[in-house]
Amino acid sequence: MSSSGDTAPGAYAPFGQRAFALLWTATLISNIGTWMNDVGSGWLMTTLDPSPAVVTLVQAATTLPVFCFALLAGALADRLDKRRMLIGINIGLLAVVSLLTALVWAQAMTPLLLILFTLTIGTGAAFMAPAWQAIVPQLVPRDQLKPAIALNSMGINIARAIGPAVAGMLIATVGLAAPFAVNAASFLVIIGALLLWKPEAQAPRRHSGSLLSEMRTGLRHVRHNPAMLATAVRAVAFFLFASAYWALLPLIARSVEGGGSTLYGLLMGLIGAGAVTGAVVLPKLQAVASLDATVRIGTAGTALALLLMALAQGPVALLPAAFLGGMSWIAVLTSFNVSAQTALPNWIRARGLSVFLMVFFGSMACGSILWGQVASRTSVPVALLVATAGLGLGLLLTRKLAVGLAEGLDHAPAALWPEAPMPGEGQAEDQPAMVIVEYRIPPEHRDDFVQRMRAVSKERMRNGATQWHVHQSVEDPGLWIETFHLPSWAEHLEQHERVSVSDMDLHHDLRRLHEGPQAPVVRHFIGPRR
Repeated sequence: MSSSGDTAPGAYAPFGQRAFALLWTATLISNIGTWMNDVGSGWLMTTLDPSPAVVTLVQAATTLPVFCFALLAGALADRLDKRRMLIGINIGLLAVVSLLTALVWAQAMTPLLLILFTLTIGTGAAFMAPAWQAIVPQLVPRDQLKPAIALNSMGINIARAIGPAVAGMLIATVGLAAPFAVNAASFLVIIGALLLWKPEAQAPRRHSGSLLSEMRTGLRHVRHNPAMLATAVRAVAFFLFASAYWALLPLIARSVEGGGSTLYGLLMGLIGAGAVTGAVVLPKLQAVASLDATVRIGTAGTALALLLMALAQGPVALLPAAFLGGMSWIAVLTSFNVSAQTALPNWIRARGLSVFLMVFFGSMACGSILWGQVASRTSVPVALLVATAGLGLGLLLTRKLAVGLAEGLDHAPAALWPEAPMPGEGQAEDQPAMVIVEYRIPPEHRDDFVQRMRAVSKERMRNGATQWHVHQSVEDPGLWIETFHLPSWAEHLEQHERVSVSDMDLHHDLRRLHEGPQAPVVRHFIGPRR
């Protein structure tokens, strides 16, 4: 455990990696443009249609595409060159935002057009997000991964502090088209940085199934990865309710006495400033508190911020609430990101992170729609109070699911299994496969064997198996048969490379229960094409 005196240098160590510093700086500039775009969209909608149900659709349109497309984007990112993929998407978004700027400048925007543009930009973000998150381990050594993730979150929130304040000023002095124009220019910066970045060549994957098959593999991995599943459930319990102040903030700023676009930009800037402050303090907090405890502290802070916003009678009372909300947000979001990153091995990282992004943005989108409807039928303060209660209830219901269960696990390939046999004549790598393992287990080890096999079943399923079974022979009770199925022989060959150092302990414990001079017998089968 680091002392407070040496926390700071470790926290900023990733900046010593040239590629990380380059992309972090470019992403910061791009994110400033993105936040200016978000503020411009939210405020533009209040001028086109100030109904709460319609205004909150802007937030929903921003986040819903990630929920819909993140898993597909993750599967693509695990297959394609991530750098080229990111360059192509950013070029497309440059064209879309440039057209949006022209339409706003010409005063040709309508509520429907704004929603459609927001959906399009959100779709581009959805296809970028898994690739961006998955390249972080390529930029820094593993021991710098946690501070690198924290610095990425800090960069987003520095942008959140600068972007909204500048956007509010530009809207008031130049016009509503200005934030969109700056966002369009920011894409040039990120495209330039990606062109300058020359990553080390990654070893090509030897085998690839269909995109649909790889998406299903990603979902199965998360379902059978206890640390990742706990992170996802806890994220739903937080973001569904914390989304209230993001969705309702334009209405909060507009409805209080003396409110307007300047107050909206100021509140967004204070949320960002709070998040930056939180990111600076976070390493010291994490030195004495676990990820799970940090999430609990951040959730309590978010609930307090929502409560203060609900009870605020004027701009002065909203300012500390926004700052506290930003501090709490960064504590929770960074902890969830670290928990997800440390729970995933490299081979599934983009797809696993895409599931986390689906949970995050899906919860934000559903929450935005929900709180817009609640505010329309009651009032904005009532919606904020209900969200405050929901945060407390969610924390209570998910208290047994700890965040950060995979910290310390080694996901490096263990090279545990021997080379698989070559398929015979008439057998191909795209045909379904089945593997049978025969164990000899004495009666006194039966219960221990069954218990350990439950853990092994999760390892098989998260590493590619679609079905798993274990049976005891009736004629010979000492004989136990484990079977697991895979969508293709190619998938089984990849499974050989996916068994991690941490998984190896499971297999070694199991082998110690096996009776006999030889290792358990393994048999391989290939089925006909479906």
